[in-house]
Amino acid sequence: MHTYNKVVLALGSNLGNKKENLQNAINHIHNYIGFVAQASAIYETPSWGFDSFQFYNMCILIHTNLSPEKLLVELKQTEKLLGRKTKTTDNYEARTVDIDIVYFNDFVFDSVDLNIPHKELQNRKFVLVPLNDLIFDWKHPVLQKSTEELLLMCYDESEIKKVDHIDLPKDDFTIRTIRFLAIEGNIGSGKTSLAEKIAQDFNAKTILERFADNAFLPKFYEDQLRYAFPLEMSFLADRYSQLNEGLGQYDLFNDFIVADYYIYKSLIFAQVTLDTDEALLYRTIFDVMNKETTKPDLYVYLYQNTENLLKNIKKRGRTYEENIQAEYLDKINQSYSEFIKTLPQENVLIIDVSQKDFVENHEDYLEILKLIDDKILSIPNR
Repeated sequence: MHTYNKVVLALGSNLGNKKENLQNAINHIHNYIGFVAQASAIYETPSWGFDSFQFYNMCILIHTNLSPEKLLVELKQTEKLLGRKTKTTDNYEARTVDIDIVYFNDFVFDSVDLNIPHKELQNRKFVLVPLNDLIFDWKHPVLQKSTEELLLMCYDESEIKKVDHIDLPKDDFTIRTIRFLAIEGNIGSGKTSLAEKIAQDFNAKTILERFADNAFLPKFYEDQLRYAFPLEMSFLADRYSQLNEGLGQYDLFNDFIVADYYIYKSLIFAQVTLDTDEALLYRTIFDVMNKETTKPDLYVYLYQNTENLLKNIKKRGRTYEENIQAEYLDKINQSYSEFIKTLPQENVLIIDVSQKDFVENHEDYLEILKLIDDKILSIPNR
């Protein structure tokens, strides 16, 4: 299962166009460092610890794959790119933009260059007030206090005033204007990772395949001829049950739902693994179930070349997948290709991810989101 590091950053500016500085910082963070999921309002506060111009302060919640040390380096480079000058003394100074790590998951991290959580967090109202705007249920990992509790304890009497807000880059995406997104692909294509990333970033409900619970799967990889039919029938029954149960629990008019498979998948794999008579019987049962299942607004197919599929399968180290052969994956790819041609093309998006690493490379991930967004905009009468 893919998981991000969830990080809270405090941003401040007291030189030049302060709101623009904050917006530029957020845009840069979102485009190159991590997905900006939430932002507080902008608050005007007096300079803290030195005499200077009023500050604009805010907090953001981001999702990133970077380590604390790497994130610190990237944030310092961002500050420099946006005009912050290198300090010449140990005293506080005015700056175009200042970015501090407040929380990093529930880590406690102490080094010469980095302290997590920020060691002055509980003493600074200009951090605590915007932090309280963010929606999360974390507690300070050392003090074990919520943000509200830290505010009640804080002795900082500085005046703080809400003055504005920031437009989040994610608000430009139209992905949440659809209700049901299905992401498909061959074994090892990364469909589950992409579904989980999108769900985390856009606060979507997920329906993830329960393949690990299928008792026939290890047996199938050992003896395909014997176990193909019971395997495919068990998958069909489980997918049908899970999709209808999952979609039935959610409000399709208000919830955004992302699945890492759709019931079509059952037919695709069955066409590869079953003999002619079994396939005909299977198709009859499939057609009945398919008619009763809600169709996705957009069906995304991730194409990955066979060489990469084998590498990804090996990397995740599932014992029962060790004997998967390239020929089998080629057949699955071909079966998907043929099947996708039968679907309404206005609701189908094929993305070649053979040269992309959307898990580790944030820019690749944003590129895929843009492709999905463009496709959604092209759907008639959406």
